[in-house]
Amino acid sequence: MTARLALCTIIAVLGAGGALAHHGWGSYDAAKTLRITAPVESLQWQNPHVHVMIPHEGKTWEAVLAPPFRMNARGLEPEAIKAGTPVTVEGYASTKVPTELRAERIIVDGKTFELR
Repeated sequence: MTARLALCTIIAVLGAGGALAHHGWGSYDAAKTLRITAPVESLQWQNPHVHVMIPHEGKTWEAVLAPPFRMNARGLEPEAIKAGTPVTVEGYASTKVPTELRAERIIVDGKTFELR
């Protein structure tokens, strides 16, 4: 029985760690939509979310997009939003990180991709 208890404890700890590593959306101000149009400075195409760095009002903003699998499913590939690509990102500013926003959609080359 001790081995079973140890295994269950390990599974619970590992599962909780993954849950804590992923953030919730409660720390974004959904009452105020932010729209930024600018060329992409950099792109991080990785799990759990794609991140795009874009300039806005003299600062670099980090737009948190959808997970890579959802981006692909919506028809958006990393080659479409590489550095220098003009984009429009619409979403909600973080209430905790001054230059972060949760993107609801991204417009690339005139095409809108819904992310949620």
